[in-house]
Amino acid sequence: MKLIMNKAFCWGVLIASVTWIITIVLYTKISSLSTIFSASGSTDRSHSATTNARAEKIADDMHLNPVFPTIQSEFGLIRNAEDQYIRDTGYKQHAFNALVSNNIGLFRKLPDTRHKVCSKQEYPDLSATVSIIMCFYNEHQMTLLRSINSVLKRTSPNSLQEIILVDDFSEYDDLIEGLDQEIKKFDVEGKVRLIRNQKREGLIRSRVIGARDAKGDVLVFLDSHIEVNTDWLRPLLKMVHNENSTLAVPVIDIINADTFAYKNSPLVRGGFNWGLHFKWDNLPEGTITDEASFAGPFISPTMAGGLFAVNRNYFKGIGEYDMGMDIWGGENLEMSFRVWQCGGAIKIVPCSRIGHVFRKRRPYNSPDGSDTMLRNSMRLATVWMDEYKDIYMKHQKVNADFDFGDVTERKELREKLKCHPFSWYLKHVYPELEVPGETNNGTSKKLLPLFQPWNLRKRKYINNYQIRLSNTTLCIAVQGAKSKGQWKRGSTLLLKPCQKDKSQLWYETDKAELVVDKLYCMEAKQATGLSYPIIGKCHEMLGDQEWRHTKKSESPIYNTATGMCLRANNPIVGASVFLDLCSKAIHNSWDFM
Repeated sequence: MKLIMNKAFCWGVLIASVTWIITIVLYTKISSLSTIFSASGSTDRSHSATTNARAEKIADDMHLNPVFPTIQSEFGLIRNAEDQYIRDTGYKQHAFNALVSNNIGLFRKLPDTRHKVCSKQEYPDLSATVSIIMCFYNEHQMTLLRSINSVLKRTSPNSLQEIILVDDFSEYDDLIEGLDQEIKKFDVEGKVRLIRNQKREGLIRSRVIGARDAKGDVLVFLDSHIEVNTDWLRPLLKMVHNENSTLAVPVIDIINADTFAYKNSPLVRGGFNWGLHFKWDNLPEGTITDEASFAGPFISPTMAGGLFAVNRNYFKGIGEYDMGMDIWGGENLEMSFRVWQCGGAIKIVPCSRIGHVFRKRRPYNSPDGSDTMLRNSMRLATVWMDEYKDIYMKHQKVNADFDFGDVTERKELREKLKCHPFSWYLKHVYPELEVPGETNNGTSKKLLPLFQPWNLRKRKYINNYQIRLSNTTLCIAVQGAKSKGQWKRGSTLLLKPCQKDKSQLWYETDKAELVVDKLYCMEAKQATGLSYPIIGKCHEMLGDQEWRHTKKSESPIYNTATGMCLRANNPIVGASVFLDLCSKAIHNSWDFM
């Protein structure tokens, strides 16, 4: 009996010891992963719990193949079904990667994208107070919170009177309940006020609702998926202070919708085409003459619409927004024409930088499904464009009896403000715009720098190779034959016997793109329940065309937009190539030959 008890005791000690060893090893791994997350670079997260939770998720997946270190700290890395659900739902509801946004948290460091002359600019101590107007409808909560928090953290409290949030009758639970409490966690001075519309009004009317409730001397309109950058406000305030009938517009930097990578924008200005769609134009030749010129400001015929500062009294006197416009679309051009024709100006202030999430689609429509862009454009064309309205209607094939509502009040506003005709605007503000049927707009044209499409520009290739599935003789190739010297865009990829064939020859650029035969980029396509690579036109926006690997044998190939790695269905000829969890060890290692 005593011998049995001794054996039981020994086994108990042994099991306890093994348990402690496993616990220590796991703790060490989780701690090292947490270090990788915190050292991953550009993010200053307020919620350390986010990092711990992600480390715990990896610990749960440790029975799978470890993800290679260079992507372990990627915010978009899909580690399990929950991550994939968050990502897919985010794209469906918000048209961007909500998983990445969640993992970034409430605040992060941003690269200072201003020209070096901006830090040497002097700004007067102005007593003007500012009201930020930020409207939202069904916005992703973390993205909205970070937008608010970036303003609070990067704006002087002496200038910031308030941030007015206008909820345009959102439907998501986390915006209806609990939003106030989440904001209070970081809004320690109580600067944020929340107004909730009792019905869907749309962005245009919501902005006016917020402006009419504002107390500040200057109104700054911001979107709800932005991050303001270093010393963003003072340049705008200086512009509005010096010219109180000028709309001061920041440079809008690019936040990638797939990866939330922050990228500086070039110096450009706003224009439009005869379909009344906003477009970016290069600055006219001679605008930048020396280094000091980079501080601006630059005259802009139109503005993108989402982000600008304006004197509150001027905004009211010039007619706010057209309250007869619905939901979204055309309001930026209507404001642009009205300001210029009625004695004001629009100027871009390059020392003010604000990042904006540029989505590939608008994730919501009007409640009744109507084309609000067309209706709103007809209103602005009727009020402000005089005989040039006919060019728009012909361009868009709009019927003469199209119902766009009553514009009597807006026409009376134009008469009251004694505004210039549209021909004056074309001659003095936007002489570069070609008018159909006219060889010259009555003035000499200022030449704009020629825009070169990506596929015609000189590209910086850093390597070229075939991509072979490890431990096989099979390489990734484009499916199908060329037609008229080119592959069909959207063609999928599959495994073929490795041979010196252009369908298997990939060129890697300094932007981490993989370009087949110097023609098309490998692109991650996301579909319900499945993601897979195709070839598409190179767009230089990275994300779904950004591929990372270790540059060594048996390396995973990671796509930053999907958070997944390339994988072969089977190691056989004709097997499809798709995207799957990077932690899965089957047929996802590649060699570069």
